This record gives sequence, C-alpha cells and structure tokens, in this order.
Amino acid sequence: MQKPAKTIILFNQQKIRRYWDDEKELWYFSVVDVIAALTGSVDPFAYWRKLKERLKDEGGDETVTKCHALKMQVSDGKF
Repeated sequence: MQKPAKTIILFNQQKIRRYWDDEKELWYFSVVDVIAALTGSVDPFAYWRKLKERLKDEGGDETVTKCHALKMQVSDGKF
C-alpha cells in the first residue's frame, strides 16, 4: 500500500506535518511541530534553536547530521 507523499497527523490534538519519501521508505516529521505538541511551547522555533545550542555546548552536534532541513508547508500555504 502506497503512503501519501505529504500528510498531517494529530498528536495530543496538535497538528504534526510529515513527509513520506518513497525512495528511502522513510517518514520525515517536523521537529518544531513535535516540540510544540510535547512541550506546549509558545515558540517552538526558539525552543529548537536553544536546544541545538545546548547540545552543541555539551560537545556533540548530532542535530546537524540527523536533522536536515526539509521545507514543509505551513498553514498559510508558504514553505
């Protein structure tokens, strides 16, 4: 069964954007959407930036190797 290329799912009544890559057979999720759903942060983008800074300060920066930027559509239609 083929999965849709782009979909939105709900977690704790929060929208989480995701993207299915047919070639790699992997789902990609919006980190800021997951942060918003799990933390209730009013600014999940700032939360993510600060988290990346703290991880880098601790001597590792796996976010660069494991979390690549992928443009996803937001509610106003922009990417």
